Amino acid sequence: MTDATNPQGESLSRREMLEVTAAALAAPLLQPGPAAAKPAVQGAPKFFTAPEFALLDELSDLIIPTDSHSPGARAAGVAAYIDSRLSESLDPEPQAKWRSGLAAVEALSKELNNGQGFLQASADQRVAVLTRMAVGEQNPKTPADHFFQELKRWTVRSYYTSKIGIHADQQYKGNVYQRGEYAGYDAK
Repeated sequence: MTDATNPQGESLSRREMLEVTAAALAAPLLQPGPAAAKPAVQGAPKFFTAPEFALLDELSDLIIPTDSHSPGARAAGVAAYIDSRLSESLDPEPQAKWRSGLAAVEALSKELNNGQGFLQASADQRVAVLTRMAVGEQNPKTPADHFFQELKRWTVRSYYTSKIGIHADQQYKGNVYQRGEYAGYDAK
């Protein structure tokens, strides 16, 4: 086969043409191996300031910590997910609620821990702040109590829609045949 636009008159055999075409069609289907995979890079927060992001990351990891069963919220990237969603929001109200909620957590930590901010407090003091917020969850009175509802809801949603939450924690195996007892709803 001779290309009319090729001035040297070089030819490409039918076999070579098929090989080149097959290679071009197969290239997008090839998966890079582990060595070629790009490492996950966590850049700067999109919406939160760096201190707000660090606070959110710590709070979410306290709500869903790493245990012997699965990695926690930090490993699942919960704070990054929430940050990304808020950065894309066209409504400034949720953004303002999150900023004021994180400020309320800082204020509560300073109140309970002799002026220490949440991230400067010890691990036990951090848990005490989160516990205090959780106590008011059913009947929220303070800004921190109100924020805890939102924080918990978004943390759980973000975690259980992540790869870690679905596969590592819930051990989802995909659309497979279920053996044993019926796992669905049985109306009696």
